[in-house]
Formats: sequence, structure tokens, C-alpha cells
Amino acid sequence: MDEHPAFPPDHLTINVTHRDDPLFGVAEADARAAFRAYPDIVVRGPLFGLAEQRPGDRPRWRLLGELECGAPQMARDELNSHLWFMAKDGTDDRAVRRSLLDAVARLETEPVDEVTAAGVRYRVVRADEFARIGDGRLEPPRPTDVDSEGWDPNTVEPSRSDGFVIDHAAAVGLGEGIDRAGLVSLAYTASRYPEAVRADSRKALTSHPGVVLLPPTFRVVERKEGSWGLVTGLHATPQDARRALVHHLKVYLPEVTRIDAEEAAVLARAADQFARRKRPDRLLVRGRRFDVVRVGRMVRIGPDGPETPRPSDVDEDVPSKMHPTMDEHGVITADE
Repeated sequence: MDEHPAFPPDHLTINVTHRDDPLFGVAEADARAAFRAYPDIVVRGPLFGLAEQRPGDRPRWRLLGELECGAPQMARDELNSHLWFMAKDGTDDRAVRRSLLDAVARLETEPVDEVTAAGVRYRVVRADEFARIGDGRLEPPRPTDVDSEGWDPNTVEPSRSDGFVIDHAAAVGLGEGIDRAGLVSLAYTASRYPEAVRADSRKALTSHPGVVLLPPTFRVVERKEGSWGLVTGLHATPQDARRALVHHLKVYLPEVTRIDAEEAAVLARAADQFARRKRPDRLLVRGRRFDVVRVGRMVRIGPDGPETPRPSDVDEDVPSKMHPTMDEHGVITADE
């Protein structure tokens, strides 16, 4: 009987609900239309970030910042800095500061993916980045996606992932429930992946059988022969990505790639025309195609929460000392 409990554990529960809310209904219809138009999934690869679990939160975890690091050690370094600055500015309690600094000391010398400090568990979390595709096109932003306004290049929308609660059993709409159910069996199977990557991916299906979707983000990609190249990082809203594309065409390409004045003028005109359109998602210029695409990120969930980096995840960096030495009194000394 214990093998078949009346209520399955949280990491196996997808709780689908319906709300009598017109906006909720429109978003659900939007999701169903997207599944029909873009029925297949393409996986770009893993991303990494940080989550914390405070006393009383179990089994839920909360993201710290954006989940967008390209390698595990980048996220470990973020955690190192997060804890060091908490010790410096976030407490006057010597015992708490000592606990935080002990965790920092481990992160300076060991590639650990979880530490506990002052009663809080901190974990490096792994996600898979993916996009939907149909008829050779990656899914653009949906009409109901949260968006912003304006073309000021200095405008940056706040992250929608920072503070996001990873709760597998939290109620979701039918569209997200179907999406999650369809992603449960997603694994790296193509021959272009090394066998170690495929083996770890297969193992994760049983060690972390649940799936949670993070808030959607947006990128600009350039269509190349048989593939897409990344043009920008992740953005909180489609408009953030559009602003980044305009900056790419008017500033980055002329200054970094050293194109000639004529080419720079052509790109600038194309960018200005793009910015005059109503929520544009595609730009064609000089035979090049740029698309604003909707990016999903899925975190696999096991009995003890979100998945950590896999042994086969590529990591070129190693732990290192990132900040000066501090004692439990908050006194910082310069390292020789």
C-alpha cells in the first residue's frame, strides 16, 4: 500500500485548475493555439541559477535572481558573492555572519552545488532552455505575454524569475499542465550529444521525474542555414528583446564588427523601420533574418527539489577566492 499512496508526492503532482477570469481564459486559448501552430520542441541546452529554501518552506524553493548562467561554476560564483555580501551588509549577528562566511569558504575551494548557511539551504539549480517550433519557425511572443513599451535602450525590465517559487504541486492552468505533462519525458537523444550527456539525461527522467516551467523569457535569434544563432541574452519581455535587437544593429555591429559606413547606414535604417512597427517580431535586412522568439525553461524536480548540475554538464572554470577575507565581526582585511 505504501507504494501507492492516496495522495502522490508533490514532485509527481500536476494540479490543474480553472479560474473564472476572462484574462485567464484568453491566455489558455492563446496557449492552445500555440501548441497547434508550434507542436514540436527544440532544446538549446542547460542554464543554471540559484535557489534558496528557508525553514518552513519545504518542499518549495525560491529562485534568487535570473536563471541564465551558461555553466555551473558561474552560478556557484554568483552564490559565493551573494553570501559574501549578505555577510558584509545583511546582518549584525556574528554567528550568522560566521555561518555565511563558512559557506563562502567552501565555495572558494570546492565545486559544491548546495550549501547551508544560517539555517537556509542554497542550491545551484539546473534548467533546460527550449523553444517551440512549427513549419520551420520558432514560436514568437504570444499576444498574452507580459510586455512593456518604449525604445529607450537604457530601459531594462525587472526579472520575472527572481523570487519565483518552484512548487511542483501549485495549481496551474490547463495549458501549462498539458505543456508540463508533454515535457516530462523530454531527454537528450540526438547522436550529436556525447553518450555521457544522453546517459545523464535518461537518468534524470527517474531521479527527477517532475517538471516545473519558469516564466517565459525572450531572445533574438538569427536564422542561419539549418539552425539559429543567438543574438541576445534572455529578456523579461518581448519589448526588451526588440530594444536589444535595435542596439545590436545600430551599435554592436558597427562598433564591434567594424562594418563600413554604408553597411552601418543600411542596418540603422532597418532598425529605425523596425522600431516604427507595432510590436514587431521579425526583421529582414541584407538577406539576414532576425526573430524575437519565446523561450521556455524547464526545471526537473525530484523528491528533494530542483535538479542540480549533472556530471556531464560542461564546466571550464574552477572555484576561486572572489572577495577579500572577512571575519565574524565584519572586519575585512586585504589579502596579500
